[in-house]
Amino acid sequence: MKAAVVREFGRPPQYGDFPEPTPTPGETPVSVAAAAVSTLVRSRASGAHYSGSADLPFVAGIDGVGRTPDGRRVYFLFPRPPFGSMAERTVVSTERLIPVPDVLDDTTAAAAGNPGIASWIPLTVLARVLPGESVLINGATGAAGRLAIQVAKYLGARKVIATGRDEAKLRTLEELGADVVLSLGQPAEALRDALRREAADAQVGVVLDYLWGPPAETIFAALGGPNAPRGASRIRYVQVGALAGPTISLDSAKLRSSGIEILGSGLGSLTDQQIVVALGPFLATFAQARFRIAIDRQPISNVDAAWDGSPTEKRLVFSIP
Repeated sequence: MKAAVVREFGRPPQYGDFPEPTPTPGETPVSVAAAAVSTLVRSRASGAHYSGSADLPFVAGIDGVGRTPDGRRVYFLFPRPPFGSMAERTVVSTERLIPVPDVLDDTTAAAAGNPGIASWIPLTVLARVLPGESVLINGATGAAGRLAIQVAKYLGARKVIATGRDEAKLRTLEELGADVVLSLGQPAEALRDALRREAADAQVGVVLDYLWGPPAETIFAALGGPNAPRGASRIRYVQVGALAGPTISLDSAKLRSSGIEILGSGLGSLTDQQIVVALGPFLATFAQARFRIAIDRQPISNVDAAWDGSPTEKRLVFSIP
């Protein structure tokens, strides 16, 4: 069969032949229609992600949309290695199949899955938004951050405060529902003071952080310390991504004086089955709420050229075949 095959870490997957998968007991074969590229997929393909395998070659991709032998259209997660989602066929645990609503086309459903894991699950499972609370999204210009704005508003957030580094993309966030947009390009002290004012005024209860690194340090400086805002509940700080750096310097007093709880959202923070259970309602809500997601659609045969070229605010989706 044809697939996007990782043969060497540090290089894009190559379009070529790969052995056909054979299902084992408890697995379902899936004929794949579409599969998306996410930061996780890129990281695994580069050999850098903690959940990846050192065994080469393997098919790229951790999720997608396709059909089972009985004709059901499903979104699927975590095919059995080395069979990823970016192939004509794959094999998946039967428990990791989610029905796709008829109103969602294959490409949109494939594009929505991973951003849903990074936005819907933090805001509905890990750190539920409480009535009267606001949500701060650190790094809101990427595909997951843009979806998180819409999810937070749908869930009833009082305000959505969005930060980002790209000035042009920041200007597009208000149309998605962001109430306050703050540039990470301003001096750290000015950003800290602005965040502190907004947090005090809007009662920030949840922070979704897609960046980490220096921007996270500024947020902790704004939310912690003797002058930190005090809301009615503890602030749940959900660490999702590390596009601005893998580590931060954090003064312990910031935690002791702020009531901040730091949570991780990634593979391992929930079981695979918990993720599957949460994504069913998400796909149904995505269709009903008409969430928007920008998509760069490419044929799988173009994987070599398209792998590194898609804008960050668009979800790169490969159509198969």
